[in-house]
This record gives sequence, structure tokens and C-alpha cells, in this order.
Amino acid sequence: MAKTKNIDMTKGPILKELVLFALPLLLGNAFQQLYNTVDSVIVGQFVGPESLAAVTSTAVIINTLVGLFVGFSTGSSVIISQFFGAKKEDMLQKSIHTALSATFIMGIVFMILGYFITPPLITLMKTDVSVIEPATTYLRIYFLGIMGLMFYNMTSAVLRAVGDSVRPLIFLIVTSLLNIILDLLFVIKFEMGVAGVAYATIISQFVSALMGILVLSHTSENYGISFAKMHIDKGILAKIFAVGLPAGLQMAVISFSNIFVQSYINSFGAASTAGWGCYGRIDAFVILPLQSISLANTTFTGQNAGSKNPDRIKKGIRVSLLLAIVVTLIICTAEYIEAPAIIKLFTKDEAVMKYGTIFIRCNCMFDFLCCFNQIHAGVLRGIGDATAPMFIMIFSFVLFRQLYLFIITKFIHSIYPISLSFPMGWMMCSVLMLIYFKLSHWEKKVL
Repeated sequence: MAKTKNIDMTKGPILKELVLFALPLLLGNAFQQLYNTVDSVIVGQFVGPESLAAVTSTAVIINTLVGLFVGFSTGSSVIISQFFGAKKEDMLQKSIHTALSATFIMGIVFMILGYFITPPLITLMKTDVSVIEPATTYLRIYFLGIMGLMFYNMTSAVLRAVGDSVRPLIFLIVTSLLNIILDLLFVIKFEMGVAGVAYATIISQFVSALMGILVLSHTSENYGISFAKMHIDKGILAKIFAVGLPAGLQMAVISFSNIFVQSYINSFGAASTAGWGCYGRIDAFVILPLQSISLANTTFTGQNAGSKNPDRIKKGIRVSLLLAIVVTLIICTAEYIEAPAIIKLFTKDEAVMKYGTIFIRCNCMFDFLCCFNQIHAGVLRGIGDATAPMFIMIFSFVLFRQLYLFIITKFIHSIYPISLSFPMGWMMCSVLMLIYFKLSHWEKKVL
């Protein structure tokens, strides 16, 4: 492939480079979200509210395990982008082969672990009895095919680290369309229910993983892979874990804590569970621009840290933050207005629609708070400081949020304060992250 696919972010107009990098990333993430959203829409419209609750409520369990690996892929991306920016081709090769080799081992572990922890976690969430069986079926099939998701994420992380966010987008467009076709086939034609959407998802994810591997193994660029070179370099792996493990633990712990949030939601019945799940699917789309901008800025920071240019990183922070806030506010305003119509896409059940609308409107106008903590955390990870963001986010999204829920539910038995637990955590995290960022003297770590 031509080198024009790769963006060198150490020079040129910052806004243009961030947007050019983030747009394919945004579209790619949007198509990735289609996996779960299409599953939910088809199950909600053609199977029933209990199956919809089963598919949507399991996201917190999936994210608990997958979050660990996403952190690892983030760490890999940071290390790879730094070696790419520093033009150290030998270290670049070692880091890529180490990351892919470790992915295979982690995939086997997660497949086995996910299968066996499914029943106790579903029980821990106080899941309504009508939802337990379909939720267990969906999750166990999903985890048996988790290797495909992991290899897609890792191959895409490699490509994005060297400035190529276009081909991961192509992978997702193809496989998202495949997922839709398989969903319709398995659920409507073969009447396989939640098992059908689970099989459709894992088959599509394996196809996307295969496409990523084929691209990396057939390119002549310096980031190409050779199966004969697959091994784990302990030094490189330590560097990846130094950046990725804190991020992974942060995501996993936060996701696990959301199991307890889910238990509060589930206590209001299956309709509340389904409504919360619908909100989660929609919110995953709403925050995509922010996540894409943050990831673009992490790569931007990693490359400029490699070239020792703190002034350019500072400019990137200002541009990224302003862009993220403006885009998020525009999207959330539209989401607030159209909340009932959005939930109706998933189901026509009146109870589910009522809860879903409440959850959207109680949360969406606070999404802009995430811009501050995500952008600053992304910059810190880009320069290799992942530990502080981990502790700040765990405190804000786990300890503080659980304390809030514990106290508020002692005095008020209502769904409204429970649904506001997320914004409370976002606000706390943004304040603490900004304070740390100002006091960290991060520029010294770049020079």
C-alpha cells in the first residue's frame, strides 16, 4: 500500500490532520457499534422485550472482560506510534509482533474465562427471571467467538498507530453489512432468537479480524508482519503493559462496577432493564465523535512525543477539546429532542419507551463533561502516563458513583437519581483530571 495512507502528525495543520484522522475512525467506530445496535433492534422488533433486555443488559459484562484487552491494544498503539514517530523501524517491528502474539494468548484466556463467569455475573446483576436464560445464551456464544473481536481491535490499533484509519473503516463497513444480513437470516428466517444475533456477531468479527491480518501480512511497509517473526519481546511487552494495563484495568473495573449500577436499574423490572440497554446503545453512538477525537489526539500526542515537540502537543489539546465540546453539544441537543422517536426504533413497548426516554434525557445533556476527562486522559496516555488517569477514573466512575447510588437510594426510591449516577461520575472525573493535568508537568516527560 502507498505511504499516503499514513498520516505523519508531527507536521502540518493540526485541525486538518486531526479531522482527517478522526473521520474514518468515527465512521469505523459507528459501524462497529452497528454490531450491537442492529442486534438490539432486530431482537426488539422481531423477538420481544425480554430478549431485548437480555441482549442489551449483557453489555456491561462483555465490557468488563473486553475492557482489559482494549487497554492492552491502547498501550500497544501508543508504543507503536512512538516508535513510528521516532523512525525506529526495528523496535516498531518488535512491538507489532509482540502485540499480536500476546493477543492470541489473551484470546484463549478470555474465551474460557468469559464462558464460565457468565452465570454468576448475570445473577449478580439481579436480572429479572424472564431475562436470565436468553442473556446466558447470548453471552456464552459471544465469548466463545471473542478471539475475532480481539484480533480486529489489535490489527486496527497497529494501523491507526501509523496513521492509517481508513482500512479499519473498510473492514468494518464490510463486516457490519455482513452482520446485518446474518442477523436477519438467523433471527427472521431461521428463528434462532438471541443465539442467532450472537452467531451473526462473532462470524462478522472473525471476518474483520481476517481482513486486518491479511493487510498487515501482505504490505511492504515497515509495519508489515511475518508469521515467522511472531514472538513476545519481554522488554516491549513490559512497555505495552506499563501504558496499557492501567487503561485496561480502569476500563474493566469501571465496567464491573456498572454491573452494580445495572442491578439498581434491574430492580425496577424488565422494562427498565430494556430501556437502560436502549439508552446505552444510543449513547455509544453519541459519544463516538468524542472518542474518535480523543483517540486521534492520543496518536497525535504519541507521534509528537516521539519527535519531542511539547508545544505542538499543547496546540493539539486546545484544538481537540474545542472540537469535541462543540460536536458533542450539537449531537446531544438533537438526541434530547428526539428521545422518544429514538427508543421507538428498538421497540414499541410503552413501558420500555418510557424508561428509555427518561434515561436519554437525564444523561445526554451532560455528555459534554466527558470531553474534558477523555481528551486530557488521552494526552497523558500518549506520553506514556497511564497510571494517573486510571486512578482518577476508577475513583470517579467506581467509588464515587457507587457511593452516590448507595446514599441516594436510601432516601429516594426513584429511577431519576439513579440514571443521573453517570453524569455525577463524569463531573467528578473531569475536575480531578484537569487538576492533575495542570500539576503533572507532563512537558518534562516529552523532552
